[in-house]
Amino acid sequence: MTFGFAPSAAASTSEFSTSAEMSADSAHRLTRMLEPAEWSAAGIPLLRNPREVVSGLYSRHRPTPATAVVAVLDSDERLRASASFNRRATVTDGWVFRNALLTQLRRVIPHDLRRRTPVRTAVLLYCRDGDARWTQEDGAWMWGLRDACTLHGLRCGAYITLTRDGWQVLGEGRGGRRPSAGSQPEPFTGADPPMPRTGGVASDVLRRAAAR
Repeated sequence: MTFGFAPSAAASTSEFSTSAEMSADSAHRLTRMLEPAEWSAAGIPLLRNPREVVSGLYSRHRPTPATAVVAVLDSDERLRASASFNRRATVTDGWVFRNALLTQLRRVIPHDLRRRTPVRTAVLLYCRDGDARWTQEDGAWMWGLRDACTLHGLRCGAYITLTRDGWQVLGEGRGGRRPSAGSQPEPFTGADPPMPRTGGVASDVLRRAAAR
C-alpha cells in the first residue's frame, strides 16, 4: 500500500504565480536589449579613428573577459574620463547594465543634463569570450549604454566588443585584429595634446621672443 498527498489548491496557485512572474521577467529582459539593426537605425555617431580609441582604452585598463570599459570623449574625440569594472550580474538585463554604467559615469565625470544638446559622447568597450558575432548580452549592453547616456546627458556612442579574434564596432562592420583580448597593449597618443609644430614664421617669432 502506498500513501501520497495531493497538492493543495494554494500550492498550485503559488507555483503558477511564480512561473508567470518568471515568464514576465524574461519578457521584460528581452525588451531591454537592442538588435544590430535597431542600433544602426538609432543614428549612433561614427568614431573617426576607432582603432586609436580601442588601443587607448586597452592600454589604460587592460580588460579581461567580462570586463566593461566606459569612456567619455569630447567633440574632438579626446578622452576625458574612463572607468572599468567587471560584470557581476547573473542575468542578461539591459536595466542592470544601465545602472552599472550610470554608477561609473557618475563617479568619473559630471553630468551634462543642463545642456540642450550633448557635447560629450560615451562609448563602451566590452571584453568577452566567444567570437565577434552579436549576442543577446551585447544587445543588453547596447540598451544599457543608450539609457545611461540619456540619464547622464551624454551622446550615446559606439559599442565595441573585444575578443580573442580582435575588436569590432558592432553595427558598423569596422574592426581589427589588434588589440585583442590577451594581447600586449600598444602605446596610445590619441588623447594626448598635439605637440607644437616647429618651423615656419611662428617658430621664428617664438625663438626671437625667447632670445630677448
